[in-house]
Order: sequence, then C-alpha cells, then structure tokens
Amino acid sequence: MMRLFARVMVAMCLAVAIGFNAQAQTRPKVTSLGPDFPKASLFVGNSFFYFNNGMPGHLTFMERAADPENKAAYRNTMATIGGSGLDWHDMENLLRPGGLGAYSFDEQNVVIFNKPGRQYDVVVMMDCSQCPIHPQLKDAFATFAKKDSEIVRAHGMRPVFFMSWAYADKPEMTEQLAEAYTVAGNANDALVIPAGLAFARVRKLQPELNLYAPDKRHPSLAGTYLAACVTFAALTGRSPVGNTYTTGLDAPTVELLQKAAWDTVQDYYGR
Repeated sequence: MMRLFARVMVAMCLAVAIGFNAQAQTRPKVTSLGPDFPKASLFVGNSFFYFNNGMPGHLTFMERAADPENKAAYRNTMATIGGSGLDWHDMENLLRPGGLGAYSFDEQNVVIFNKPGRQYDVVVMMDCSQCPIHPQLKDAFATFAKKDSEIVRAHGMRPVFFMSWAYADKPEMTEQLAEAYTVAGNANDALVIPAGLAFARVRKLQPELNLYAPDKRHPSLAGTYLAACVTFAALTGRSPVGNTYTTGLDAPTVELLQKAAWDTVQDYYGR
C-alpha cells in the first residue's frame, strides 16, 4: 500500500513538473555580444525609440560616461517611422554603402566624416508594439525578423531584437511579447534586449513610478531612461549601476532604474 502511495505521489510530482515546463518561458540562446562588444548601433523601429529625444541618444551618453577614453567610438543612429512594423522599413536601403552613418557629429557639433565601409556593428530591430503577438501581424513579424537578420548579416553586421514593453493597462502583454521576441531571437541566432521585462519589474517594485506617457503606451522620460539602461547592459555587457549619466532624473529613481535594468538582464540571460 505504501509503495502504491509512493508511486502515485511520484507520478503527481512528475505531472506537475511537466505542467510547469510546458508553461515555462523560452530561454534565450544568445546571451552576450562579447568579447567583441559593439560601439556603433543602428536602431530600426518606431516612436517607442524616438520619444524623449530618442532612446539611442541617451544610450550614447551612458556609453561615453562609462568609457570616456573611447567615447568618440560610440555612436547610435535611429531610423524610425511612427507606428511602424519591421515590414515598413527597407533594410537593404538603410544599410546601403555611403548612406546612413557616412557622417556624424562630435560633442562640439563638428561634422565627422566616418571611414567608408561598414558603419555599424549591430542593427537593433523593434516591431510595432502589438505586431509580434497580433493574430494578423505575427506572421509578418517572424518573416521580416528572418529576412532583415539575413540582410544585416550580409552587410557584415549583427542583428539584435529589442523586446518592447506592455501597455500600462495591458500587463498581460509582457509575457506574450517576451516569448515572441525570444523565439525570434533564437530562430535567428540574435541577441534580445529584454526591455519589456524590465518595465514589468519596475512596475512591481515601485508602482507609483510612472514609466508611461499619458497614452499608456509610449515611454515617459523615466521609461526611456530605463530602456537605455537595459540596452546599455545588453549591448556592452556592463552594469549601468553607478553610471553618471542621469538625464536629469532624481538620484533614487536613477538608482532604482539602473539596478532593475541590470537585474533584468542578468535574470533573462541566466547569469
């Protein structure tokens, strides 16, 4: 009788374990861009990138603050269309020789003509806020994630995906977007930046901190800074904790966002 009871209990435990595994979030295969960490990045996406004077610009300030000896090497460019999905962008045209990145500006706004050839190390791609999980749009996300990754690699650059965040009033989007982007990253051997998971973490840690604009979709300045911190950690492999660039946010908020970003990246990549 005891043996039968033990067998039943083991079977129940196995069933529970299998059930948990079936619900588990897919784990990312690519967890670092090192040792050759990128310094020049092209961000292809939509208004989630360009709000608050552009998340990539804040990222540049963070990178230069963290590595002042090489600050001139850090450069981030946006190619964005409001409301766009990846299928709105002509990736081949964006990466044409002599096009984007041919020149840039230094800290004194002096025009710098960059050397001809490959202008960016990575291309960070984000689909529209619902596209990866929308019944009528998710197939296009998978198709263009693959197509654009192949184009990026053909130009000697590495593809990266930016996991966007849930709407303020639709928190269930977090896990759905995380799964969709992780699956796409794995399918295309690409790193995924877990910004959406960082938004969810901060909302749990400090619900009163507003990460959103009034439309409950776009980022507030704090939201943009959080996204920059996560991107910094993912692309450079460095912790944003203690970074001196704060974009004018108060010290306690900066500390919270920097630590949440680093903890999210560590957890997502399984470090």
